[in-house]
Amino acid sequence: MTQVQNPLLNTTGLIDYAAIKPTDIAPAIDQLAQALQNTITQITAPETPATWEAVVQPLELATLAFTRAWGVVGHLQSVVDTPELRDAYNAKLPMVTQLFIDLSQNEALFAKYRAMKASDSFSMLSDVRRRIIDREIRDFRLSGAELPEKERTRVKAIGERLSMLNQKFSENLLDATNAWHLLIEDESRLAGLPADTKAMYAANAKAAGQTGWRITLHFPSYLPVMQYADDRALRETVYRAFATRAAEFDDAKFDNTPLIKEILQLRQEESSLLGFANYAEASLATKMADTPKEVIAFLRDLASRAKPYAQKDMTALRAFAKETLGIDDLQPWDQAYASEKLRQARYSYSDQEVKQYFTEPTVFAGLFHLAETLYGIKIRQSTASTWHPDVKFFEVFRDDQPVAAFYADLYAREGKRSGAWMDSDRTRCYVNGELQTPVAYLVCNFAPGIDGRPATMTHDDVTTLFHEFGHCLHHLLTQQTEVAVSGISGVEWDAVELPSQFMENFAWEWDVVQNLTHHIDTGASLPRELFDKMLAAKNFQSGMACVRQVEFALFDMLLHTSFDPNKDDVQALLNDVRQEVAVSFPPAYNRFPQSFAHIFAGGYAAGYYSYKWAEVLSADAFSAFEETGILNPQTGQRFMNEILARGSSRDAMDNFVAFRGRKPTIDALMRHSGMADNK
Repeated sequence: MTQVQNPLLNTTGLIDYAAIKPTDIAPAIDQLAQALQNTITQITAPETPATWEAVVQPLELATLAFTRAWGVVGHLQSVVDTPELRDAYNAKLPMVTQLFIDLSQNEALFAKYRAMKASDSFSMLSDVRRRIIDREIRDFRLSGAELPEKERTRVKAIGERLSMLNQKFSENLLDATNAWHLLIEDESRLAGLPADTKAMYAANAKAAGQTGWRITLHFPSYLPVMQYADDRALRETVYRAFATRAAEFDDAKFDNTPLIKEILQLRQEESSLLGFANYAEASLATKMADTPKEVIAFLRDLASRAKPYAQKDMTALRAFAKETLGIDDLQPWDQAYASEKLRQARYSYSDQEVKQYFTEPTVFAGLFHLAETLYGIKIRQSTASTWHPDVKFFEVFRDDQPVAAFYADLYAREGKRSGAWMDSDRTRCYVNGELQTPVAYLVCNFAPGIDGRPATMTHDDVTTLFHEFGHCLHHLLTQQTEVAVSGISGVEWDAVELPSQFMENFAWEWDVVQNLTHHIDTGASLPRELFDKMLAAKNFQSGMACVRQVEFALFDMLLHTSFDPNKDDVQALLNDVRQEVAVSFPPAYNRFPQSFAHIFAGGYAAGYYSYKWAEVLSADAFSAFEETGILNPQTGQRFMNEILARGSSRDAMDNFVAFRGRKPTIDALMRHSGMADNK
């Protein structure tokens, strides 16, 4: 009888996702961890020469195999979470965390890298390899490798604890989201909601063995209530449930409040041990921005430019709500509803009308056509083992040769983390002399098609898809072959959003949009008249949107600089930030921090500003296409060569300057946002 190999041990080919069982996780991770440990023992032995070939290459290959398998496990836990999978993941998480902390503090390995740096042969290495060694030495220091043993041990313990807390924060948020639903039995309460949304609610109820319409807190279910439900009490009920997820008002076992305090305490302690004044300083050590002061100044400058526009937006919204909708006291659960009504009144179209034109197959075809035009590639749907029947698999070709591939998992469902993201499955590099092509995950949470009809997408959905596809292209079109700089690996966190936000601009260009639309009933393309209305409305409430993002970013940065987690109150800080920059103020029960997974469960702590920072870069980069032609292949080729293909082989600023011929300015962003005349 042939023994079936554990699918997680396939560290180079495509993964057989459908075959993975929770019971595969422990033996695969244990085996690969042992192989990595053996490699570390071998390369740190006194007799092993401190050379690239003897130290770096074997370490990279062993680490690559391990992180590929563990990355697959983490991905599955994000998209098809089950109690069994979660238990298997959490059972290995402490060991994995400890392994990487030990690796980051390994004195013998640190000594090998310092010896390589000091050797006569260092100058003979390529620019990229010298850069990798320099960066590894920096990272050793940031991990506490130079600290005395007592402090080094404490940094390790903090890292292990933070890993568990980040995971628990994410689990609590997912579980709290999954735990709540509202069953509507009287259809009249759904007045104003689109037919396809009601069909989705009915399908949700049927799947749960209920009769009626089931509303959940997953975003494709939550947002339509906020935007379209005429029943104000219904909007308030759903808003309150969403705004209090994973907080003290929720089931106690989901409460993220104590986790937030401990996370902040540990981050502050860790940064102090490493010689930084605060966690933000430690975070920025690997980013484009130099200091927290620089970031805070950038955010406050942006807020000062945007707030007058935001105030005008809010004044107009309050007046419309009072005069037209009879809402004298505009509340947060009214804002999306009133905004949609105002947009319809001002520009004579609705999101729901536009949505009928953006059918998923046509959007994908148009998106692929854009990438093919700019970058000289071809994208074709193919077949591969997947983790869910809805997942699609695509291959990328250049000159008829396969160069990359990606999975697209587009729809919201139970057991899938909310939001949209891209992640790496496989990195472009040489493995045992063979070139391994990159593979990526593209994950969204759109509403699925109902009754066999294709899914339709709002224009916001389309821009989200373009955003995540921009991340994918950054990873897939790399020309680097050194693991540490290939694709998105090692790219400064405040620059990694450049390719994604850059792609969003194309979703507003008529030459592109024409190829994205096919009405779900008539097959007609989006009329130019309707697009012109969308374009006129593009910067509708852009001031409010800008200060909202600045609010998140400034809160994050201040939380990790001047905030004392031992005595200060998180909610009070957020309230202070809102008083400074916001024009909309939620009710006292709103607990946004408890669901702010970006900074408490993701990688954006003291880094959320990177969205606005990179928006400056992306707007300026896109202006080069405005100058030479939106679909200019020559400009596309330059963007690919100088930014996408470079990975982190150069500093992000050097990549930008090589493409644009100068450093970025904020002018293009303000112009694209309709705020160019404000000084």
